[in-house]
Amino acid sequence: MHTLSELKSGILKGAKHLKMSCGLTEFPQEIFDLADTLEILDLSGNQLNQLPADFAKLHQLKIAFFSDNHFTEFPEALYLCPKLEMIGFKSNRIKTISEKSIPKLTRWLILTNNQIEALPKSIGNCYRLQKCGLAGNRLSSLPSEMVKCRNLELLRISANQISNIPQWLFELPKLSWLAYSANPCQFDQSIHDDICEINWVDVKLKELLGQGASGLIYKAEYKEKDIAIKVFKGEVTSDGLPLSEMQACIKAGQHPNLVKVIGKLTSHPEDKNGLVMNLLGNDYKNLGKPPDFDSCTRDTFEEGLAFSLHEVIQIAKAICSVSSHIHNKGIMHGDLYAHNILIDSKSNAILGDFGAATCYDRNSLNAELHEKIDVRAYGCLLDDLLKRIDDKSQSSYTSLSQLKEKCLSNEIELRLNFSEISEVLHSI
Repeated sequence: MHTLSELKSGILKGAKHLKMSCGLTEFPQEIFDLADTLEILDLSGNQLNQLPADFAKLHQLKIAFFSDNHFTEFPEALYLCPKLEMIGFKSNRIKTISEKSIPKLTRWLILTNNQIEALPKSIGNCYRLQKCGLAGNRLSSLPSEMVKCRNLELLRISANQISNIPQWLFELPKLSWLAYSANPCQFDQSIHDDICEINWVDVKLKELLGQGASGLIYKAEYKEKDIAIKVFKGEVTSDGLPLSEMQACIKAGQHPNLVKVIGKLTSHPEDKNGLVMNLLGNDYKNLGKPPDFDSCTRDTFEEGLAFSLHEVIQIAKAICSVSSHIHNKGIMHGDLYAHNILIDSKSNAILGDFGAATCYDRNSLNAELHEKIDVRAYGCLLDDLLKRIDDKSQSSYTSLSQLKEKCLSNEIELRLNFSEISEVLHSI
């Protein structure tokens, strides 16, 4: 984190990365002194509501983040930035986006938790767009021009006011991670079951195990048994509403490759929702790490990480099985990634994080297309694992590679479904 005094003193001359969060109400003109070198600008957590008209003087700028500010309009000043490709305005007050505002080279656009009512038709000109976060806005539709965004891989449009998901969206050749829960168009995901209700006072909290965008996970004790509790925060996340996540977790039911849900919390002192789940062993760890700026939509992994062919086949079978299970229940995971998979020392795999899950009608015309979006994500997972196999000489490796290509096919009708994938895996 840099300070305003450092910027004004000139000691940041030549900097490629500038990050400042100090209550700024105006854009510091001294930033232009860094124009020849500055590639990443992060002014999140300030009180800015506009950018200077000559902002494009930052001609080396590739990444610009302005989350948690006071913008009400998407700044047109960004449009002429020659190299800008990654833009974030999460949690502002943006209502409008003009036709000449989103740079054509944009590949990462995050506008989560604003008040946007419509997207400009010109977004269709963003031919490199890979990742687009629009959850928690007021969108009632998507412009048909987005059909030209043929490289779009990840789209978050949950918690809007969309009454109809256009057919062309399901037919985008690279779409792999889609979330559209909490919209009027979503299939009724009301949970009608007899899941156990567990009173908060009957649970003894222990330590905090971790936290994500949607909630906090604690180790706890219930009926003299160690369990895990996820307490949901309540506000909109980059994926959607935490309540949608909770409902999807319950609807998913039980499967060997899911964390077992024991019950849902009641009578929380702050009236928050929560789930009580089985506690996994300490030897479980994340299979991968989230994407970074360079990979954009693809997971990252520890340097030097390698798998045996046996381990990859075991993981592939487990994730195929649980994916088939949830799709049979009308749930699209929407976030099928290695970083959302836990494995132990024996490569037993658990699929987690239903924050981007969307419930859909298994009897609808587009049911199979929902599944094939997750199938492409599964293909990306296979691709990541196959790259890290230590022995590529075996015939099974070739068979897995061929399966991967079928999952990644841009011709959606040629992709297998999870039942067909399972048959292939068990023949290897």
